[in-house]
Amino acid sequence: MKRNVLTIVILLFTAFAFCQDQTKKEKLPEGEIFESTQTVTIEGQTITLDTETGTVQLRDENDQPIALFGFTYYKRSNTQGNRPIVFAFNGGPLSASFWLHLGALGPKRIAINDPTYTKPAPYDLVNNEISILDKADLVMIDPVGVGFSRPIGEAKWEDFWGVDQDMRSIGLFIEQFLIREGRMNSAKYLLGESYGTFRNAGLVKHLQDKGIAMNGVIMVSAVFEIQHLLFGPGDDVAYVIHFPTYAATAWYHDKINNKNEDLEMFLEEVRNFTEDEYAPALLKGDQLGSDAKLHIAQKLADYSGLNQDFWLKADLRVTNSEFFQELLREEGMTVGRLDSRFIGINEDLLAQTAFTDPQSDAISPPYIAAFKDYLYNDLNARKDLTYTTTAGSRDNFKWDWKHAGNISWNMQTATSTLPDMTSAMKQNPNLKILILNGYYDLATVFYGVEHSINHMGLEPELKENIIMKYYKAGHMMYTHEPSMRKWKEDIDAFIEQTSE
Repeated sequence: MKRNVLTIVILLFTAFAFCQDQTKKEKLPEGEIFESTQTVTIEGQTITLDTETGTVQLRDENDQPIALFGFTYYKRSNTQGNRPIVFAFNGGPLSASFWLHLGALGPKRIAINDPTYTKPAPYDLVNNEISILDKADLVMIDPVGVGFSRPIGEAKWEDFWGVDQDMRSIGLFIEQFLIREGRMNSAKYLLGESYGTFRNAGLVKHLQDKGIAMNGVIMVSAVFEIQHLLFGPGDDVAYVIHFPTYAATAWYHDKINNKNEDLEMFLEEVRNFTEDEYAPALLKGDQLGSDAKLHIAQKLADYSGLNQDFWLKADLRVTNSEFFQELLREEGMTVGRLDSRFIGINEDLLAQTAFTDPQSDAISPPYIAAFKDYLYNDLNARKDLTYTTTAGSRDNFKWDWKHAGNISWNMQTATSTLPDMTSAMKQNPNLKILILNGYYDLATVFYGVEHSINHMGLEPELKENIIMKYYKAGHMMYTHEPSMRKWKEDIDAFIEQTSE
């Protein structure tokens, strides 16, 4: 009798626990999608778009819910056939996609006063004639931590905050989205900006390994090797690859004596000096003779607008933040990191490094305010949902920089997704890469991209699959009106050539 009672108790307890577990699972949010209809006019043609914004429930490899994943999807209405589809995101890490969304890709564009400060609201949200929506459908992605995206169930923030964690979750979203929309057989593209290019270089390999090959990858203001941005101890490469952008910036601000009025010709001269004289001089370290050092310092001064004495005191090595502060110090100004055409008030004329980024100061308020107005009033997102623009505003945000492709002998000495992209191209010779570089971008410098591409070890015919385009603008070249027209032409041609 006692044994029967015990058995009944165990069965009841098990059933109760099962019901509790099922209830817990049932309570996990499913995500919420808000629908609207948008239009965009491109080259005189008005295009109607079926639009979704919000979140879907993201599942892991075992179909367990792990996140509400945020996105905005623009699909051309009443279309026949299978249009190309572009998955786009910004960088950071970890930034929401509103920069590209409202600056270049979506049906509306924020009008700003490039390259100076935009007045406070009301801001002008205008038809975006440079949108790619006449060529492809578009999915703007907000990774977990930004936008409306967040973990659910047993998942935690740190499951998504890292080089490999980020690629995994975005890869899961793209695969599940393509299946949900019946788009697995569409021509497919990745488009990322800044850290989004670093992500792209790994993600294209990650997706390809899962059987999802991209037609093309579009890199906006690229970086593939993070150590190139850090000016680490004993690392001369960072100084070398930044120098041509210092020269371009000095050229723009008229700090070059008797300058060549053709920017491209001037920069070709600077490239030659950098490779043939500057890099070998740094390689010698303190074995560089005093006369040779004086000679290099003077040439650095001639090309950069900083005087010879400054270069000598810096031992021929000037970081980007030191350059921001020094170039216009006498005028009481500092230059932008994201776009060195922008200038702002120098808050401390005695400081060695800059306090602020004038380009970020100039455009962040209009972009953020105008996008949130568009999101809640045009795209119909629920107004009690908070759209997070950067994960840096979240408590305990920390990025895990380890990458499986960089670990050898249980050590990681650098963080790079360049080997991933190299492998993806060698395993898929049809893969095309379009890289868009701003000459005045001091965040992800154009010569750094050239250095990376020239060290991939690709055969000449495969290297031709990498297309490099240059703009007389900065990190967000689409804020510059002449560049935005070229941006449209370059991306349109790329999609047309690779989607056939």
